[in-house]
Amino acid sequence: MTPIAPHVAAFLRERIAGGQTRAAYAYAFQLLFTFAGARLGTAPSDLQIEQLDAPLVLAFLEHIQRERRNGPRTRNARLAAIRSFMRFVEYRVASALDQVRRILAIPQQRADSRLVRHLRADESRAILDAPSPQSRIGIRDRAMLYLCLTGGLRVSELVGLHTTELRFDGRYLEVRVRGKGRKERALQLWKQVGDAVRAWLAVRGTAACPELFLSAVGRSMTRAGFEYVLRRHVRAAAARCPTLAGRRISPHVLRHTCALDTLRATGDLRKVALWLGHASQKTTEIYLQADPTEKIEVLESVVPPMLRPGRFTPADRLIASLRQGVPSSPPP
Repeated sequence: MTPIAPHVAAFLRERIAGGQTRAAYAYAFQLLFTFAGARLGTAPSDLQIEQLDAPLVLAFLEHIQRERRNGPRTRNARLAAIRSFMRFVEYRVASALDQVRRILAIPQQRADSRLVRHLRADESRAILDAPSPQSRIGIRDRAMLYLCLTGGLRVSELVGLHTTELRFDGRYLEVRVRGKGRKERALQLWKQVGDAVRAWLAVRGTAACPELFLSAVGRSMTRAGFEYVLRRHVRAAAARCPTLAGRRISPHVLRHTCALDTLRATGDLRKVALWLGHASQKTTEIYLQADPTEKIEVLESVVPPMLRPGRFTPADRLIASLRQGVPSSPPP
């Protein structure tokens, strides 16, 4: 029998680069091992790899959908974490090869394909105008929102940005972004964005942490901290832009907005993928569904077939008179 705990620790340490991905995978394993321990009558720390078989994984996936009311997307995300771990185990525990293959054969569940949520131009402007430029916190929030919206940064990329990863080049702000999977990309942003960041640097002050954006107590900004900042300013912006009222605007909605603005401006999906740091252009294709530009081009270039003209005439005299707004006299 092979204890599972050392292999999970090695997997998270050696194979998962991003902090947010590591946290998501760790949470998936927490749910899985808690369920497995209760089902097998053992402590999660005493679980063995040989006990983690396909029937147990299928039972876990059914459990999170039935008991936790998770949807297909969440189920598939948990299954992706388990699959990734089993591929890691495949090369470390030769005796588990058949067990691993059976787990890898578990199919993903079909999920609804929805249009990406994004902001209109007036909604973006209302959110950017919400922070006060007269206070230190307002200057910080303006810079964070502007940088996130124009750069299309993931929230982990935004809060993890260091002051040393910025370079002001007169007309442009150059940003070196550390993305998912240890992939880096360089962005050149507009002078207006650079001016907003400069204004924050002027009042940021010294701090022990290297991150660009700090919390109110001088520590590095967290993911939850930025989500709170965004929610607060969305509520304030709703007073000027009623379409924001009651909407849940996440940091990823700002990224989607940047992607669609870039697609509409360039018409080039490849440039959008490069700007966002997508490893595969297939990921970027979701924006084609939300962008009406190509659909409008279809409407303008295609002539629909014409219907034969005609008009329906009711056979009944009362119905006909009512359609004309004139009461019919009763029949003799």
